[in-house]
Amino acid sequence: MKVLIITYYWPPAGGSGVQRWLKFVKYLQNFDIEPLVYTVENANYPKEDTSLNNEVPKNVKVLKQPIWEPTDLLFWKQKNQQKSDVSNAVNNGFLSFIRGNFFIPDPKVFWVNSSVKYLHKYLQENKVDVIISTGPPHSMHLIAEKLKKKNKIKWIADFRDPWTDLYYNKEFKQLSFAKNRNLKLETSVFKNADCILTVSNALKKEFAKKATRVEVITNGFDDEVLAENSVKLDKKFSISYIGLLPKQSNPKVLFCVLKKLCLENTDFKKDLKLNFIGDISEDVKQEILSNNLIENTNFIGYVSHKEAIEYQKKAQVLLLLIPDVQKSEGILTGKLFEYLTAKRPILAIGPESGDLSEILTNTNAGVVVGFRNEAKLTSEIKKLYQQYKTGSLIVDSKNIEQYHRKELTKSLSEIIKNI
Repeated sequence: MKVLIITYYWPPAGGSGVQRWLKFVKYLQNFDIEPLVYTVENANYPKEDTSLNNEVPKNVKVLKQPIWEPTDLLFWKQKNQQKSDVSNAVNNGFLSFIRGNFFIPDPKVFWVNSSVKYLHKYLQENKVDVIISTGPPHSMHLIAEKLKKKNKIKWIADFRDPWTDLYYNKEFKQLSFAKNRNLKLETSVFKNADCILTVSNALKKEFAKKATRVEVITNGFDDEVLAENSVKLDKKFSISYIGLLPKQSNPKVLFCVLKKLCLENTDFKKDLKLNFIGDISEDVKQEILSNNLIENTNFIGYVSHKEAIEYQKKAQVLLLLIPDVQKSEGILTGKLFEYLTAKRPILAIGPESGDLSEILTNTNAGVVVGFRNEAKLTSEIKKLYQQYKTGSLIVDSKNIEQYHRKELTKSLSEIIKNI
């Protein structure tokens, strides 16, 4: 059985967007499914991690076609400027307005027609049983939808994030015509796909209002995070966040609590170290500065996946932040599942009910504190700090094997074969 996977993010792309389908492709052949990947030839990714090229199976065919991206001319990826991701990409109001109203559903829409032409010809000459598209960018679904109609082939649309309900869409200041166009495209995809795949139960519940069949396969972790190495725990009481940190996830309550604890306890102030590994919103940096925590903070910037794993394993506490937006109950960051394997306590700030809370409870890996629950957050940090001081800051996570990429791919293979 052969599947065609249409994805914008593919090695050497860095960041979380590439991990999901890179890992599925890695394991699909174990379940008698041959993956074929279609991606961009000349992508200008916000972040690159060339080490991920080594994870692409040597016998997997990867089709590539060039893409023209208007953002190369306008913003985000201008030459001689440090590339940034969503954390700072929508700070320019005018350019965000252009992006949201004239590139619908996203700037990759200009790749749709040429991709359809190329892949339709390929499918005429090569047998493929199922097409899978993954977004965002959601233009990938438009390619798959056109191919399904032309070739009468089964199609799975994978949503790593929502489409019209994506939390940072508000930054684009979309006018009514743009909102309506986006909604029309989304509705068509939900109607015509044979199966909608997504990453959380809360998203499944939302998508089930629009689609007839919705399945959940979460993100997960792979063998590289399980490898034994000699990483030593940080000597300081480190609270480490690894990944992209947009302004919608700015943990104001955390910085407020830490400021108060530093004023109350000089030892706490001496011991505290905040580590941010990845692209961090300027709003977050300003909040740290205004709470007099800059001396306790390391901004490490973007690192390779391998280095990110090392930072996870040596942290005293792992910080997980969910965007403080509507329908946040369904947001499960991909980083969560790698956090689970680090065997370090997870301190999450987000909705106290929902998918994240359920997973942390079932795995005994950490705790979720509400976005504005200052009292509970203070209590949890004091408890973690006391355990750190007595050398007893450990966590015994359980039931995490179900989130191994191989197990998740097994579930995916059953959906593909049954479609």
